Amino acid sequence: EDPQRKLVLLKYIDGNYTNYTQGRTRFHESDFSLEILNTSRQDRQLYEYLVNKGSEEKVWQIQLEVYEPVSDPSIQILDWALANSSCTITLNCTAERGDNVSYSWSSQDTSTSGLCSHNGSLLHLSYSLQNASIACACTASNPVSRRVVLFDSSECSYEQ
Repeated sequence: EDPQRKLVLLKYIDGNYTNYTQGRTRFHESDFSLEILNTSRQDRQLYEYLVNKGSEEKVWQIQLEVYEPVSDPSIQILDWALANSSCTITLNCTAERGDNVSYSWSSQDTSTSGLCSHNGSLLHLSYSLQNASIACACTASNPVSRRVVLFDSSECSYEQ
């Protein structure tokens, strides 16, 4: 039978510890935490924390997730049309970098909140050109960061 192999990062016995990953991790005796320095995506894995007390052993498993922060998103106009004094436009919001990015749209103005409210990167917007201006905000977010970019409806007449 093949034995299980595990990489031991740190061993603490009777007030003394040995850090097997010196320069890569830092042990804090005050709260028994182990800090991974310069965290990268390669650190995304399952870790175990073992405590031995005589014949008893306690094991905690900790799944570490590492996320790249979201970069500033940009808005692209995929399609637009002017007809009967109204503008119909399809917008796409994307961030170049970031892990597990989710997108949502919202309005900067409460009177037009229904127009801009949407979850997802695409927004289909239809509004009258008589409206002074409709500002929609795209939020790109993940568990560690969030970035916002604005779209101003005056760009529809600008595109003519």
